Amino acid sequence: MSRAPVALILGFGPGISFHFADILVQNGYVVAVAARNREKVEPLASSIGARPFVADASSIESIQNLFTEVDAQLGAPEVVLFNPSARVRGDFVTIDPSAAAVSNQVATGGFVFAQEAARRMLPNKRGAIFFTGATASVKGFAKSSVFAMGKFALRGLAQSLARELSPEGIHVAHFIIDGSVRSEGGDDDFTGKNIAKSYFATLQQPPGAWSWELELRSKDEKF
Repeated sequence: MSRAPVALILGFGPGISFHFADILVQNGYVVAVAARNREKVEPLASSIGARPFVADASSIESIQNLFTEVDAQLGAPEVVLFNPSARVRGDFVTIDPSAAAVSNQVATGGFVFAQEAARRMLPNKRGAIFFTGATASVKGFAKSSVFAMGKFALRGLAQSLARELSPEGIHVAHFIIDGSVRSEGGDDDFTGKNIAKSYFATLQQPPGAWSWELELRSKDEKF
């Protein structure tokens, strides 16, 4: 009897990542979810039957340890989502350079996260590596230089990995979240639940027609 597939989400919270984890659990995945704060992760995870872990997306060692722990407790993940952001706003000339450094650390965290995932997926020539982006991934807004810097870097990483890993059977996808995500609403609203459904639909794409990037917005969003 084959074991259930394992998924791992870093940057877990009550929005997109929560609903994506919930969908994965409902579809037979064993889902590991991780964030820095155990007190916030555990109740959310238990409410959907996910397995909570603690990890810091800005720490190389913490991410590597996360994969080691998930391997030991659940098995190597076949689907992973890198969901963290370093959101800093302010006048460019007054932003503390240390804030920019944190943004770079989170982008590097995306690299390490994807690297650890790919090392486990390549021997089997299958898997999926997803990244949550933002409008700032493709458009740098005023007073949002640090956020744009990190998101541009993550998008470049995803594009490069899609070209390198797709021929090896690994689906790399970057999602541009173009709009303010609502916590509640119906099918017409830009909610974390609706966005997560699009993530899962992407996961189900056949290898003959993969998307490497999707722009997601509500039908009413101006663009």
